[in-house]
Amino acid sequence: MQKTTLGNFEIIAISDGGYYLDGGAMFGVVPKVLWEKKFKPDEINRLRLGLNSLVIRTGEHTVLIETGIGNKLPEKSVNIYGNDMLLMKALEEAKVAPDEIDIVINTHLHFDHCGWNTTKRPDGTVIPTFPRAKYYFQKGELAHAHQQHERDRVSYLTDNYDPLVKNGQATLLEGDAEIVPGISVRIYPGHTANHQAVIFRSNGKTGCYIGDLIPTTAHVHPTWVMGYDLFPIDCIDNRHRFYGEAIPEHWLVAFTHDPRTPLAYVTKTEDGKYATKAVE
Repeated sequence: MQKTTLGNFEIIAISDGGYYLDGGAMFGVVPKVLWEKKFKPDEINRLRLGLNSLVIRTGEHTVLIETGIGNKLPEKSVNIYGNDMLLMKALEEAKVAPDEIDIVINTHLHFDHCGWNTTKRPDGTVIPTFPRAKYYFQKGELAHAHQQHERDRVSYLTDNYDPLVKNGQATLLEGDAEIVPGISVRIYPGHTANHQAVIFRSNGKTGCYIGDLIPTTAHVHPTWVMGYDLFPIDCIDNRHRFYGEAIPEHWLVAFTHDPRTPLAYVTKTEDGKYATKAVE
């Protein structure tokens, strides 16, 4: 857990724990001899990634951005990913009650970003984890999830979002939108066609949960995109678009899968390279 402030907003970075993904998949065509200097894999080439969520208290709303993997994966998948299922404990330690959260925002609907949207009870039923919350994700992302394309259907689990659509707790967005004063979403295609980032502004300060456009601080180079990215060229272009605002305006950036640095500032060195500076 890491706490900071942004203007008048309280920012709390919490985690659903960690999980394993293949290092080659996380860095795509980038040679291992380069990326392993920034992110060391284990003996079978896996990276232990973070599952970072963000709680923002605005004074009027308590917003949760991203909900990790959750507790609904089958046993075989849990054995593969080694996920910890710690988000609810992390919320408790941060003194954030589930019924305090009134807004949940998912950057996209891959299972590692919206798993605790709902909870599987011992009897097998699935219920909303946050009973008072309105959930926000993109209509186009939901449509792609329902397509169940062979390229990425393994990433989508319908119990993470369909119950919320059915019971009316989900709001389906169509493009950039303001959620509440100071909290908005902006489409940054690349990882998926309708991937959205969450931008938060208060008292002249700006922050952004950038999601899987830039999953870790090791991915800040514009061309270091993932094998999981459906549209790598768009990903590169949108990283440049993001940096064009975030660097000169000194945005606080939340990195969804960084196991050590959930919050940082992106900078550009004198020789033109991108770097990050962690929040103290």
